[in-house]
Amino acid sequence: MVQTIIKRSDAPLDTRDLQLCQRVFDEIRAAADIPRKSEEGERIAAIVIELFRQGVRNPEHLKLLVQGARGTFPEAAER
Repeated sequence: MVQTIIKRSDAPLDTRDLQLCQRVFDEIRAAADIPRKSEEGERIAAIVIELFRQGVRNPEHLKLLVQGARGTFPEAAER
């Protein structure tokens, strides 16, 4: 898969940024019943942060992109 990074920011995340990322992480993790302190939990957290740094700020977009990166897509009925 070809990955293109557009406008990646290395600026530190502020409190609001971290809160948004934490909320998205917690929602994805809870929905998939993944322990917070697990290898998969760490992978999800890393994906959320990387996507956020690439400019994805919408929580729903973050969730969908993380699910795509993990190969787990939501059911059509959930949308």
